[in-house]
Amino acid sequence: MSSQIPAYAQERLKGLRSSAHSTGVFTSDFSVNEFLLVRKAGFEPIGLCVGTCVYHVGIQYGSWKKNEELQVLSKAMYHARELAMARMRAEAQAMNADGIVGVKLTIKRLEWDENLLEFIAIGTGVVHGDGHKGFRAHDGGPFTSDLSGQDFWSLLHSGYRPVEMVMGSCVYHVAHRGMFAAMGSTGQNVELENFTSAMYEAREIAIERMQHEASAAKAEGVVGVDIHEGSHGWQTHVIEFFAIGTAVLPLDQEIAPEKIADPIMVLSVND
Repeated sequence: MSSQIPAYAQERLKGLRSSAHSTGVFTSDFSVNEFLLVRKAGFEPIGLCVGTCVYHVGIQYGSWKKNEELQVLSKAMYHARELAMARMRAEAQAMNADGIVGVKLTIKRLEWDENLLEFIAIGTGVVHGDGHKGFRAHDGGPFTSDLSGQDFWSLLHSGYRPVEMVMGSCVYHVAHRGMFAAMGSTGQNVELENFTSAMYEAREIAIERMQHEASAAKAEGVVGVDIHEGSHGWQTHVIEFFAIGTAVLPLDQEIAPEKIADPIMVLSVND
């Protein structure tokens, strides 16, 4: 399927508002505040962009007493997310959006098979009001960002723009402790150094991969980084670290710190 858009999705996209279809409607998952701030930033929402991927995650076992990455599982989790993101971006491209704001990337386990996971990417496609294409990603396609509408406005107001939502994944096997080692620390305050080392290394691998994506996107840096930890039904002592954020670039070649607008305090009235 790659990034091919299903027939029903193509029909939905035809009904969206555009310069050639002024009677169409836009759709978005913005709150009212987000909608207004995105409009104030000079962008108009066009429609929801959705990408999904149902993926069979394989099996890989780690050595009982060894800290190590489970590369088969790491590649599966990364590839499935990448497919969902590519399909979401293909919908944005089809609606001629300049970018996607407020991307949410989630995982859902499917009940009919414990080895099946659905990866879902959803966000709101936006277009610049003046038709300015300078906001697009380095490859000329729509930019992607998991920033909220408020953060998107603040970023542009400060002279920066989003380039690409970047991510890194690492599925890691944490070594088991031997029976005598476990008994030896019973009732004591003591660091479990092999566990510390495993958690530290797994996070670093995920962050490094996210950083590599930002470099490939020719970004200056990454904002809004979030690191998720979780196990998706694997055996005990197996955990995934997933790092995600938005890579950014200055709108001008160089921004002097004194030219950056002061942050504005916002009191959210959303639930």
